[in-house]
Amino acid sequence: MRVCVVFGTRPEGIKVAPVVFELQRRKIPHLVIATAQHRQLLDDVLSVMPMRVDYDLDIMQKGQTPSDVTAAVIGRLSVILKEERPDIVLVQGDTTSTLASALAAYYSGIPVGHIEAGLRTYDLKRPYPEEGNRRMVSQIASLHFAPTERAKMNLIREQIAEDKIVVTGNTVIDALLSTVLRLKSDEKLRVSIEKNCDWLKRGGRMILVTVHRRESFGEPIRNVFTAFRRIVGKFEDVFIVYPVHPNPNVQVAASEVLRSVKGIFLVEPLDYASFILNMMRSYLILTDSGGIQEEAPSLKKPVLVLREVTERPEAVEAGCAKVIGMDTERIFFETQRLLNDYSEYNRMASKQNPFGDGNAAERIVTALETHFGAR
Repeated sequence: MRVCVVFGTRPEGIKVAPVVFELQRRKIPHLVIATAQHRQLLDDVLSVMPMRVDYDLDIMQKGQTPSDVTAAVIGRLSVILKEERPDIVLVQGDTTSTLASALAAYYSGIPVGHIEAGLRTYDLKRPYPEEGNRRMVSQIASLHFAPTERAKMNLIREQIAEDKIVVTGNTVIDALLSTVLRLKSDEKLRVSIEKNCDWLKRGGRMILVTVHRRESFGEPIRNVFTAFRRIVGKFEDVFIVYPVHPNPNVQVAASEVLRSVKGIFLVEPLDYASFILNMMRSYLILTDSGGIQEEAPSLKKPVLVLREVTERPEAVEAGCAKVIGMDTERIFFETQRLLNDYSEYNRMASKQNPFGDGNAAERIVTALETHFGAR
């Protein structure tokens, strides 16, 4: 068995790294390909998750569209797959790189394994283009590694054969737990991060926020930012840290609405270890990120989801996350509630993480060995 792992963005890199490390541990032949859909953020991941990248497609171009990414990845990856001929191509999640890599493998006659399969909102516009991407990958994948039982049932309802689905948990929990352990044991790393993140030395309650999805661009993201201004204006002991995504739509809006606002720190994107330490030190998290919805419950941090729908309803049902949309008044109300109501805060913070136990990568590689007869 020879495995090809392809990833393109920072979240993908974080989530495939545990699988790559497990392949290495078992001495299973493999190659790793980076599309570099997000160049800077991807390089940050590789500095913390030291995977050997065999091929770097380096497709990042200023102003590229999903169509541009798809065309570039299929064209460049197909050439490599024709030469390398792996037994299976593993893709992760729902980015445009994910779909394009799966298509390249499918067109090359190579089976596709989909990590984090079965997530659904059933709304092609929310999130866009991720919902469409992951649905299309499901139709051409041969193996589906579902993070939860709900994700498995979503696939079965779409006529995916049950014997091709393995419930594994989410590999993001594998990556998170190993990073938390490292942060707790490596004082030098911790001090270095604290030096670069000087806001961690502030007193008071820190709210960590991320906003970056395409459906948020325009008026919705400005509504979110207006709520942030109101929150820090109301609570003197609260400050907001916002690592601003490099997308120009986000950068411009953040600068226009939040620049120079007392109590709001607009910072450069953080590397993975730094972001995890900030999550650990935060009081509360507001985000539209899927990965953070999965990670935060393990750190006992309540999550308010800045989206209209989520493909991760398990966290909402477990009580550790709440979907609040992008309306200014709703965001302010729900955030104020958690800042004032300690019983509600503790109720959310105490819930069990429904997304895994840190052994997802082991289950994925075991399933691959079973499928290919450990050859």
